[in-house]
Amino acid sequence: MDEYSQTSLDKSVICRLQNIGVTFGSGSESSEVLRDINLELKLGDFVCVLGASGCGKTTLLRVLAGYQPPTTGSVIVSGKPHIKPDADVGVVFQRPNLFPWLNIAKNVEFGAKMQGVSKRDRQKKVSYYLDMVGLVEAAKLLPHQISGGMQQRAAIARTLAADPKIVLMDEPFGALDALTRESMQSHLQDIWERTQKTIFFITHDVEEALLLSTRIVMMQARPGRIAKIVNNPFAHALKEQSAASLRVKPEFIQIREELVRSIHL
Repeated sequence: MDEYSQTSLDKSVICRLQNIGVTFGSGSESSEVLRDINLELKLGDFVCVLGASGCGKTTLLRVLAGYQPPTTGSVIVSGKPHIKPDADVGVVFQRPNLFPWLNIAKNVEFGAKMQGVSKRDRQKKVSYYLDMVGLVEAAKLLPHQISGGMQQRAAIARTLAADPKIVLMDEPFGALDALTRESMQSHLQDIWERTQKTIFFITHDVEEALLLSTRIVMMQARPGRIAKIVNNPFAHALKEQSAASLRVKPEFIQIREELVRSIHL
């Protein structure tokens, strides 16, 4: 596994995290959560962040989303400081957080509507993304009338319909059963291949990271920091073969074990 060498002059870089540190509290009560995080996200990247609980993965995502101001450092998106939530950065959470009183089509439309997109263009976006996530027949249903996996697909479609430059995902499949989770991984890989959005994906699951990502960011705790960044040799592999066939390959098993050991160092 080769470590990724960042290139600050690379024009394909859409986002830079520069010297990010986060400390909660002050004085003797302070807790350093993140230290000296430097990371570049490129156009079309699918970056998975792995690490043990408490290593600051979700805090890092919140900084990138603009929800949590860093104590030190800066976030640059498309050449501009990113200091608060905006349309450039979309977020998909572990829970779908759909509006229960709106049908699926109206939920998907919501972000674009808030941006002032015309009704005609919104309808085109809704049709396009509902088709992409396989929910055309569920368009008029309310969230409680569809499964958890379908709800999460609707949440992904809602985020994409707002046309962000970067999509952040905080363990979006963590609450799903194993079979639904595997189906969702396949759906997401297809969506990413079709949209080429830049995705920043938090997970505890080493296999999930290997199945989905182009690069894997390994974090260690106390304080949270990047231990290493590796290129994923299995990027795009789900296009050609199933997750089940990948999991039994000797090289997949070897790299999975290396990553597991890295997490627990």
